[in-house]
Amino acid sequence: MRTPAQNAELALLLEVAGTPKPGNVDRHRDLEDLRFEHFLAGTVGSRDGLELAANGGSVGPAFERAVEGMAEQGGGNTQFGALLLLVPLVRAARDDLSQPVVEAVCEETTVADAAGFYRAFEHVDVFVADPPAEMEPLDVRRGSDAIPTLEDRGLTLLDIMDRSVPGDDVAREWVRGFDRSFTAAERLADADGPLTDRAAAVFLSLLAERPDTLVANRHGEAVAREVTERAGELVARDALETDRESVEAFADDLVARGVNPGTTADITAAGLFIALEHEAVTV
Repeated sequence: MRTPAQNAELALLLEVAGTPKPGNVDRHRDLEDLRFEHFLAGTVGSRDGLELAANGGSVGPAFERAVEGMAEQGGGNTQFGALLLLVPLVRAARDDLSQPVVEAVCEETTVADAAGFYRAFEHVDVFVADPPAEMEPLDVRRGSDAIPTLEDRGLTLLDIMDRSVPGDDVAREWVRGFDRSFTAAERLADADGPLTDRAAAVFLSLLAERPDTLVANRHGEAVAREVTERAGELVARDALETDRESVEAFADDLVARGVNPGTTADITAAGLFIALEHEAVTV
């Protein structure tokens, strides 16, 4: 039987192997400076941090360690957002991987956990939108320089996530009980076929429901809505089963335009982990 840390690694591998996953790296598509192999190496590198969480370590240090290891490959940021979801889920799996338990894990985070989160930004370049003026002292791009402000204000990691919503759907998962992640797990369990095909289908279904916040922050709300509308049209006519070429063309178009729905991929990875832990899917 796999441990929670091993299932988290497997979830990361299955997510990147799913194809077609429009706009994202998958086993058939690379981006200009970010390749499939970087995601494989990033997954392996994250192991120590995931094991730290599985063994009861605090969320912030476990996340920082996972990101530090992930960053030890040539592509840069591969799975920062996915790890921000997976670490508290892995920590919750020590007891019971349910929404109430993972909510409790997040509620129990401390200022020290928030500090670990900020230090993680010093290991890898992560795209983030400019914060509101009142949040500038807490801009995550400040890394360790923001920690004194965290300490002065007594802000926990959950507090930071709460202040990041709206505009970041990874943070939204933290404050809403990982609802989309658990929904993704249910869809994976209900689907048929190889798990990588199910992952691609669930990714597309999530993208069709809600504009990707990474796309919105990088390219604007109009582009994010356009991507979601196109995904919705493909889902409505079950294109992965009846017209796969259209989904492949959509994937190629987004890659060519540099439009990367990475937040949706992060939530798909979290869903894969939950489904694996619940033994709702098997590999």
